[in-house]
Order: sequence, then structure tokens, then C-alpha cells
Amino acid sequence: MAPEPAARSSRVVPFADAARSLLRRTVVSAVDELVRARGWAATTMSDVAAAAGVSRQTLYNEFGSRHALVEEYVGSEIEAMLVEVEAEVRADAGDPRAALRKAFALFLRLASDEPIVRIIAADAEGGELIRLLTTVGRSIALGRVSALIVEVWPQVSAADADIVAESLVRLAISHALFPTGDANRTAEDVTRMMGPFVDEVLGTPRH
Repeated sequence: MAPEPAARSSRVVPFADAARSLLRRTVVSAVDELVRARGWAATTMSDVAAAAGVSRQTLYNEFGSRHALVEEYVGSEIEAMLVEVEAEVRADAGDPRAALRKAFALFLRLASDEPIVRIIAADAEGGELIRLLTTVGRSIALGRVSALIVEVWPQVSAADADIVAESLVRLAISHALFPTGDANRTAEDVTRMMGPFVDEVLGTPRH
């Protein structure tokens, strides 16, 4: 007798959900290409719809407004950067200060290539985009960074992880928007400043 086929372990995603996810990814990718080429001020909803291959009405039905669309775009870019930063931290879990230094420098290098960050640095559309990037970035990064700290270093309490995450996220966003020097040098300075507290919450000997 032939063996029974193995039961599927993955959940089947309903077609409507899969289609909507694909639509949103396609639109965000279109926004990225347009913003890199011409900036956000010169990018209209009609431009995005044409680049994504959908109608303008479909775009409004899905996102609601131009502001909501750029918020989705900013959020997706931050998520992508955090994935790389998290991998860097996990790779250096045995040396927390090195993990902090390398991850902070990596974030700054990645941010320097972000079109939204470059637009802000050039003072184009400054106020609104600064508020958006700061709000969205902080809301996404805080929970991710705090959870990562507890995952990689379980001896750290949730409260201490939140303190470290809050400080690092604020510093990272500030330095990304208004860089004062080389990413590696900035990361060294931040690590020197944060190092003693990191040692304390990890229970490791101070350097």
C-alpha cells in the first residue's frame, strides 16, 4: 500500500489576501523607483498607479491617501533595514559591544542610501517627512529592537531592553537624518557612551 501523502504544514493563504499583499508590494516598489528618480514632491498618485500597472482609483481604494502611501513606503524601507541590522546583531551575539557598534554603523550606512532620508537632508519637504520618518521609524523599531535584545541576551529584563531600545532608536534616527560624520566613527562614539549601561544590564565585566 502506498504511504499516505504528508499533510501540508503551511497555511494556505486565501487568494484575496495573497493578491492584496502582491498589490501592496508592487505599489511600494513603484514608489521606491519613482522617489529615487525624482523625489517625493514630484511623484503623484497617477505616476505611482502607472508605474505599478494599476488604476489611480485602485491605489486610493487600497491606501486611501498620498500620505498613507508614503507612510507605507517608509515603513517597508525601515522594516527592510531592520532585517539586516538584526542579522548583524545575531552574528555578534558573543560580543555585545561589537554587535552594537557594527549594527549601528550598518543602520547609518543603509539609511544614507534611503531616498526619503536624502530628501530630508537636502531640506526638500523637510517638516512633514521628518515627522513621518521619526514617528513611523520609532513605532516600528522600538518593539523590534527591544524584542531582539531579549531574544539574543535573555538575561536582560524587558524593562532594561526597552530602555536600551528607546535610546538606540532615538540616536539612530537622529544621526540618520542629521549625520555629523562617518558612520563608523559615530557608531564608535555611541558604543562608548552606551557601553557601560549595556555591560550593566548584561551582567558582563565593564571594559
